[in-house]
Amino acid sequence: MADQYKSISIQQKTPNSRVFYLYLNRPSQFNALPPEFFTEFPAALSSLDKNPDVGVIILCGAGDHFCAGADIKVLNSVVENSSSTEKSRANEWLRREIKISQEAFTAVEKCRKPVIASIHGYCIGGAFDLVTACDIRFCTKDAVFTSKQIDVGFAAEIGILQRLPAIVGYGNAMEVALTGRKVSGQEAKDMGLVSRVFESKQALDEGVRLVAEGIAAKSPIAVVGTKAVLLRSKDLTIEQGLDYVATWNAATVYSSGDLMEALNAMAQKRKPHFSKL
Repeated sequence: MADQYKSISIQQKTPNSRVFYLYLNRPSQFNALPPEFFTEFPAALSSLDKNPDVGVIILCGAGDHFCAGADIKVLNSVVENSSSTEKSRANEWLRREIKISQEAFTAVEKCRKPVIASIHGYCIGGAFDLVTACDIRFCTKDAVFTSKQIDVGFAAEIGILQRLPAIVGYGNAMEVALTGRKVSGQEAKDMGLVSRVFESKQALDEGVRLVAEGIAAKSPIAVVGTKAVLLRSKDLTIEQGLDYVATWNAATVYSSGDLMEALNAMAQKRKPHFSKL
């Protein structure tokens, strides 16, 4: 499965585990995101989403850092195309490229399976955008988050300005985005960007694995539904959100068999066994 990609790789570290790892896999370049990433990444997520053996996806970086943002080749191609093409056509090309990049990161939210970001070392620029699309975020204490786009001369365009305010609050998001300053792992925890901070990469790996395995052991219908309802409810009033979850559960949960299996497992003091999704 991993051989078909150049910038990423997929691993199932434990046989029969429903936790799969999606690695940003260019460690010698600090996992900087090359042009092909923006087609490979959503394709990989789609394949994992459709795979019934997958319950949870852990997004992580190979080597010493999570990700140093977009590869310089991406920015160079923008400059070269803009200067060598008639202006209106260059503008249309650029808009299309931006939309492709945005859709690559939005693929995290569209993926039915939960995506957990496991962050160590650098999380810079586009990588910061990427983790804001993830469902859960954990990091090491030496992790460094920074939105560098403002220092390069443009407004961040792949999702951080849209998603970060809902995660850390409008004021924190504005200050971090406008200054482009570094945010430490502990500060990321304090402002709500990450759920937990770990002392080391080894502790991070084990902590994230345990959380992922715990989620993967739950009813797939309940997990997928919880993610879908939470994401949808961000754009709804409370009343609309309640109506949405009522419709969702009526259409899925009460006809899936998972509810009865969970209740029986509780009564019999055993682990539940759910069908794959």
